[in-house]
Parts: sequence; structure tokens; C-alpha cells
Amino acid sequence: MQAYHIPVLLQESVNALLGSDRDGVYADATFGGGGHSREILSRLSDKGRLIAFDRDEDASANAPDDSRFTLVSNNFRFIHNYVLYYGYPGGIDGILADLGVSSHQFDTAERGFSFRFDAPLDMRMNAAGEKSAKDVVNGYPQEELEKIFYLYGEVDNARRVADALIRERAKGEIATTSRLNAVLEPFCPAVAAHKYLAKVYQALRIEVNDEMRSLEKFLEGASDSLKPGGRLVVITYHSLEDRMVKNFIRCGNVEGRLEKDLYGRIQAPLQAEGRKPLLPAEAEISANTRARSAKMRVAVKVGEGAESACGEKLSGGKSRNEGAKSACGEKRSGGKSRNEGAKSERTSRKESLAGKQAKGGTAK
Repeated sequence: MQAYHIPVLLQESVNALLGSDRDGVYADATFGGGGHSREILSRLSDKGRLIAFDRDEDASANAPDDSRFTLVSNNFRFIHNYVLYYGYPGGIDGILADLGVSSHQFDTAERGFSFRFDAPLDMRMNAAGEKSAKDVVNGYPQEELEKIFYLYGEVDNARRVADALIRERAKGEIATTSRLNAVLEPFCPAVAAHKYLAKVYQALRIEVNDEMRSLEKFLEGASDSLKPGGRLVVITYHSLEDRMVKNFIRCGNVEGRLEKDLYGRIQAPLQAEGRKPLLPAEAEISANTRARSAKMRVAVKVGEGAESACGEKLSGGKSRNEGAKSACGEKRSGGKSRNEGAKSERTSRKESLAGKQAKGGTAK
């Protein structure tokens, strides 16, 4: 039997989330197989509490029998509502989000997330959701299909792919992954065709599940839900969502728009810990290839008396990045490492379009 999901950056993320605290209230915004939640619970005292979120009903079977644990079967975009509902108006101590799709969702053929199986075109994270990938492929106009392939998948020849889908669906409904794959086959390179298919499937999945809008709302809700000094840990898997997280931490909005007060100070509720994201070690990638694209960013809620996970005061005259440390306490200077060598995000037209898209450019 395959594991439901192998948690990525498990120790690193929980270390960054909890620091030395054992009595706090925390949230796992993406419960999935429960790997991160179990690690958090193993470190909390009897006073600690953990609220977890997952809109996929399959995940509920993984809930631990623990009085300190509460599972919310809903989208993490509503996190602030539930933090208030469960009685924490002053905020909680930390929030962890491991974005993306669980191994269970990829490996369950009938869910339609993977091009590896012949299955219905579904891709809904919430099986009760109204819109499936079949609805998108067969119902969207060519311009919308081109836009989601370009923005959400960075697909080469997005316009030609959209045109091919329009022509093929005129012959009959495209209802299965195998038929979609057949339409895409002429566009796939001779080498690594699976990478091209993965981009198209990613774009459709993001559209079906409203992932970019949900992520924006989650980041806003997470910021509102943290008490001063509370920590936000987010693991991303593709450039678009990582760019949104990076922008929100830096600027307080996903577009990366700097807003300053009368004194020229940036109006952002969070402060980054470290200038670069933390990447998985080569050993982890070897053991779990789905970790290869992961990036982890850590931020702390700014407020009076707040401290970072490294015990660093968040007030005073230093700039937001000066003397920044990683979640593990490493100085971000000196020789190159795999993290320091990470590529910078694109600053092309895709970034500005992505910001507009996340701000509600597409009704979902």
C-alpha cells in the first residue's frame, strides 16, 4: 500500500513553525496525509492545540485521534473565520501550509489529476465542487483556455493548444485524460514529453480549484490570524504560487505593490526570515522526487515585542532584510549553497498578468 502522502521538508518546516514553543495554538492549513500535523502534535504539550484544514474528504480518514486536534473540512481560504470561530480573536502562534497536490490525489486514477492514467477529466480537490477539468476543456472559449495555459502552466504554444482543443471538442466531448493526451501529443517534445503534459494538467488543475484566488485569500487570512510574533511557513511547488507568497511577505499583497506610510516605511504585516527560500536537501529529493521543486518561505507577524524563531527582535531601526537569518539560524552570506544559487523569479509580462489574475481577473 502506498503512503497517502510523504511530507516535504518535514523537520525544517516544523522547526521553523514552532521554534521552542510547546504550548501554543497552531494551524496546518493543508492537512492531506497528516504528516506535518502529526509531527507538530508530537512536539506540543497537553496545552497545545492544532487546527487543520483540508477540502478533500479523503483526507478526513487520516485525522489523528487526539483531543488537541481539530480538522476543518473546508478550503484554507477561510482560515481567519475558523480561527475566530474556535475562540482565538487575539490570533494564533503559527500557520503552516504545504501547497500543491498530495501523492494520494495524483495516484488515485479516478480523480483525474494525472496524465499517467486513463480516467475521467476531473481534477477537483473537493469532489463536491461544481466545476471539473472536463467543464473547463469543453466549455471555456479559446481566449480563456489560452490565458490559463499561459499563466498557470507557462505552456509553450498556448494559443495553438487552445485552438486544437476547440477543434477537437467540436467532434465530440473531451471527457477523459487519454483523449486530452491525444490532442496534446503533437505539441509534446520528443524528449521529456511528460514535462509538457504536466504543465497543461497543472494549468487545468489550478483553474478548476481556484488555487490562485484561494492562495491570495489564505495569505490575507493567515496574516490576520497570527498574533504578533506568530510564524507563517509556506512550501510552494511552482513559480507562480512562490511569487505570490514572496510578494505577500515583502509587500502585504500578491502583486508585489509596495505601499508606504508618510515616513516611507513599507506597510507589510509580515517580515521574512531569510532572503532566499529553503530548498530540500539532495538526499530528500532522492528519496522523494516530488520534493524537487519545493521552496519553503518563513515569515513572522510584525508587532510590538515580536521575535523571530531565532529570537531576533522585529522592532528597531534595521531594515527588513538587514542581518536576516534563515529559519535554521544560518547567516545568509558567504559561500554559495544550493539555496543561494536558486534562480530569481521571472519579472516578465507573466508576473504582472499573474498579479492581475490572482486579484480576480477570472471568475471561478
